[in-house]
Amino acid sequence: MLAVIIAVAAGALVVSSSHATVVPDGAALARIQMPTGGGTIDRVSAVTGANSRSVPVNTRGDTIWPTRLVPAGAKITIDATIKRPGWISWLAGSTDTVHITVTAPAASLRSHYVTVRGSAPVTLHFKAPVAVVVTEVGGRPHRRVLASPTTTVTLPRTAAAGTTSIAAAPRTWESARMSPISWFPAGAGASAVASPAPGTPLTPDTPITLTFNKPVAKALNGAHPVISPQVQGSWQTLGSHSVRFTPTGYGYGLGAKITVGLPSGVHLAGSPVWRVPAGSTLRAQQILALLGYLPLSFHYQGAGVGLTTGDQLAAAVKPPAGSFHWKWSNTPSSLKSFWSPGADGTMTRGAVMAFESDHGLTADGDAGPQTWKALISAVLGGHHSTFGYSYVSVSVPDQRLTLWHNGHDVISSTPVNTGIPSAPTATGTYPVYERFTTTTMSGTNPDGSHYHDTGIPWVSYFNGGDALHGFTRASYGSPQSLGCVEMPFNVAGQVYPYTPIGTLVHVA
Repeated sequence: MLAVIIAVAAGALVVSSSHATVVPDGAALARIQMPTGGGTIDRVSAVTGANSRSVPVNTRGDTIWPTRLVPAGAKITIDATIKRPGWISWLAGSTDTVHITVTAPAASLRSHYVTVRGSAPVTLHFKAPVAVVVTEVGGRPHRRVLASPTTTVTLPRTAAAGTTSIAAAPRTWESARMSPISWFPAGAGASAVASPAPGTPLTPDTPITLTFNKPVAKALNGAHPVISPQVQGSWQTLGSHSVRFTPTGYGYGLGAKITVGLPSGVHLAGSPVWRVPAGSTLRAQQILALLGYLPLSFHYQGAGVGLTTGDQLAAAVKPPAGSFHWKWSNTPSSLKSFWSPGADGTMTRGAVMAFESDHGLTADGDAGPQTWKALISAVLGGHHSTFGYSYVSVSVPDQRLTLWHNGHDVISSTPVNTGIPSAPTATGTYPVYERFTTTTMSGTNPDGSHYHDTGIPWVSYFNGGDALHGFTRASYGSPQSLGCVEMPFNVAGQVYPYTPIGTLVHVA
């Protein structure tokens, strides 16, 4: 009887000790502890997340390793089947199943805001040793496996102050999210770094983030950063040390110069100036043609540009493909000679001036931020020019003027008076820049005497003091003026409605 009892107890002991266990490991994802009598790993599977997404793994001896990067901090459930040796399988069963949920270890920084003295590198301290570090190199992530786990990592110092992103993990088979870190020069005052860094080109809708070496409330002391020129958008507090400005609507504007002002006593690393690339000349020409400010039409290759502000801003910097075509078959050859797609020139400048004048802007022919905003607004609103296109040609040898409008000669070779030899009308092509239905002209004659002529009608200035205008003379068709192009009152009255701001006057 005693022998039976001993045999049963021995069997129970064998069965109880024949179970495997799976435990966390200091290097691998997990390790299987084999039962008494040994065994072999038959199958291992791992899943993670609420949807039980599969995690590919393999085994090395009795350890389990992921074959793809696993997010640090992820919870992973492991199931393993162990095959028992034959001598014990008759008593405990041929297989044993083990199960465990482990958390992939994570490491965090002791501080994301680092003070750096002198020319020392940026030194980061982690709360636990890390084996792999990911840093930004040329704006792209660069993964580096360390020679041995460490709690201290140094980064090259690219500027006196700055912001970059870093990720680190305790295991080489882990991935980690990039998070920003900022470094500041030593000193007791409040300082800030900006991202993107000052001097970096901005797109019209790029947010600007300011990170302070002190908590925001303490650094700003109730004040607010100021974007200049004033831009539609809003400030948002990001955590304890950072604020972000996000532009809305048309953003900063194409070609804008942006500055950020901070309260007195707060130093921003670097010159607080950013520039937004100007819109391309080619896209300005496309829009001007679409709106009717050029003697050309434009046709998109493909779908064209979407009718949203964001689409139009993107197209302003990177113009879509397409083609230009002359609207009228009898377009003067001299006018055609001024056209060059993608290159600024007299025709484009005149068209910009005409558009600016129509939209209440200073007609300087420079497509700056306000002009680009108006161009995009006009495209989105379908606001086309209702005037058409005019071109004035003046022949100095023939003393004649021709006015061409929308494919027709409104005035064909009418006699005019240009400048006398001592005050000639300058040859060239110029956009009309100022107009008066009637005005007074004053100046100095070539002999030094002065003139003061009142009631000069239908005046369109195109080059300095040179203008198209009416003037009473005994005859027309010979040089008699001081540089202007003089016409009889009735002819000047016919010309004037066709020479709005931006009209090209070609003197040859």
